[in-house]
Amino acid sequence: MIDRIEIVVRAGDGGNGMMGFRREKFVPRGGPDGGDGGGGGEVVFRVERSIRTLKELGKRRIYRAERGQNGGGNKKHGRRGEPLVIAVPVGTVLSIVDEDGEVEQIADLVESGQRFVAVKGGRGGWGNTRFATSTNRAPHFAQRGGRGEELRLRLDLKMLADVGIVGLPNAGKSTLLRAISAARPKIADYPFTTLEPSLGVVENGWERFVVADIPGLIEGAHEGAGLGLDFLRHIERTRLLVHLVDGSSDEPLRDFDTINEELKSYGNGLVDRRQIVVINKIDIAEVESRREEIAEMFGRREMQPLFISAAVGTGVDEVIALMAEAVAEPVVDADDEAEPEVILRPQEATVVRVQREGKAFRVEGERVVSFAEMMPVEDEDARAELWRRLQRWGVTSALRRAGAKRGATVRLGGVEVEWDG
Repeated sequence: MIDRIEIVVRAGDGGNGMMGFRREKFVPRGGPDGGDGGGGGEVVFRVERSIRTLKELGKRRIYRAERGQNGGGNKKHGRRGEPLVIAVPVGTVLSIVDEDGEVEQIADLVESGQRFVAVKGGRGGWGNTRFATSTNRAPHFAQRGGRGEELRLRLDLKMLADVGIVGLPNAGKSTLLRAISAARPKIADYPFTTLEPSLGVVENGWERFVVADIPGLIEGAHEGAGLGLDFLRHIERTRLLVHLVDGSSDEPLRDFDTINEELKSYGNGLVDRRQIVVINKIDIAEVESRREEIAEMFGRREMQPLFISAAVGTGVDEVIALMAEAVAEPVVDADDEAEPEVILRPQEATVVRVQREGKAFRVEGERVVSFAEMMPVEDEDARAELWRRLQRWGVTSALRRAGAKRGATVRLGGVEVEWDG
């Protein structure tokens, strides 16, 4: 099971605006007619219930959306780039990975059909028609298309299960899952038979709930020992843990503590999750003979374990009943009355900031920087138009307040221009 991958997503660049003029018979001065470029396509993640793993997505490193088409003559607008829709399984978590390897979660996709726009396409460049004014009726420039956003993303799959079965290897987790559901995980008499989590749907009367067999937990699992580090994250969404203990172990209580120490070390509230302690393999005579001893051992911790045989079905119905009871209980959260947290992509900034960089001044603000980078500032008329826009948006006032004077170098993203004051 592939449940963690890293990919790069790139939205499409915007199409270039057209620099053109009407050329028709009997229309000697037709004026500018260059159309705008189309916007670049965005990259969208969509949850598909039919997809189970991230394996197919991991076969590619970079995902690109379509670029917008360039504008045309006669004020024709370029076609917008097609969005790239990436299908992911239910339970996928999206996180941004920065240059330093720091990870920031931006979306948790838990509902079938849910959509999330990860990166937005670049703006289409304006054609020269947009820049015509009463004083400049024939502008000989147009904008380039804006660059689409790009992100390095980590995708984590956390299975959606109501109940998680945990325990040391060979405690009988897979056997129990087979006994209570139609799932058919691999079973064998050696450790780490199960190499990936298995899900099973359990029916109890009219109630149905999902149970996950979580493999690979041993001492040191939270640090990567065994298979546990890869699968501990799958327990995070469960409401109940069935802690299965091998009754034939020499020290069943120590086995119980080993798993709980790993849950505690992993964090995310796993050690505080409600647990049902189940002692397995009472079909073995030696285990049945130690039943009272094991019950007393756990009783000193004020625990009353259930005794079952997953292999022959003894006591399994009682486990199912307790699972159903726990799943049916309403979730009580101290923050229920608080406003729900909504994760949104950062919106376009409208604030303009100016800061000094040596003898130069850097202007920050998504709108103004994007506009400047799309302008062909090597053209004198385009440069003049840029400064008219910056004045209208309050940038020149902010430059004066920062101490800029005529002739100062002003930087907007990757653009560097001289302020004419």
